Amino acid sequence: MDRKTTPEVMQENDVIDLLVRQHTLIRDLFDEVARCEGDERREAFSRLVRLLAVHETAEEEIVHPYARRKLVGGDTIVDNRLQEEEEAKEMLSRLDDMDAASPEFMRELDRLRAAVFAHAAAEERYEFSELKAATSEGERRAMAVGVKAAEAMAPTHPHPGTESATKNLLIGTPIAMMDRARDVIRKAMGKHESGEGS
Repeated sequence: MDRKTTPEVMQENDVIDLLVRQHTLIRDLFDEVARCEGDERREAFSRLVRLLAVHETAEEEIVHPYARRKLVGGDTIVDNRLQEEEEAKEMLSRLDDMDAASPEFMRELDRLRAAVFAHAAAEERYEFSELKAATSEGERRAMAVGVKAAEAMAPTHPHPGTESATKNLLIGTPIAMMDRARDVIRKAMGKHESGEGS
C-alpha cells in the first residue's frame, strides 16, 4: 500500500477530503479481510474495526453537529446517517464475537460491507457535498484537526514499534474503541480551539 494513503501520513487538510479518503481505505480493508485467512484475517479485521470506530466517531463528534447547524434539512440528513451507523455498530459487535474462520463470519462481513458502502455513498452525496458548499475552507481545516488526531489511533497497516501502543489504546469492543476515539477527538478539538494545536 502507498504510504501516503495510511491515515497517519495523509496530507489532506480538508475534513471532507480526509473522510472520503478514509472511505477508500475502508473499502480496501474490507477486501483485505475477505482475502486473508486465519490469524491474518483476524488482524486485518481488527484494523478495519479500529478505522471504522475512529471514522464513525469523528463524523459523530465533528461533522454531524456541523451539518445539523449548517445544512438545510440538516437534522434529517444527520438522523438518517446516525441510524445507518447504529445498524453498522450492531453488525460490528456481532462480528467481533465470531470466529473469523467461520462461514457465518464471512456472511456477516458481506452484510456489513454492503451497509457500510451504502452509508458512505449516502454521506458523500447528501452530507459531504452539501457541507463542502456550506462551509469555508477554514472551517473544514479546523474540523480536520480532530479527525487527524483520531486517525493516528487507527493505522491501517502495522508499523514497527507503533502497533503495540496503538493496540493498547484501541482494544476491546468496537464500542469501547469509539469511546476512546471520542476522548481523543474532544481533547484535540479543545486544544485547537484554545490555540494550543495551531
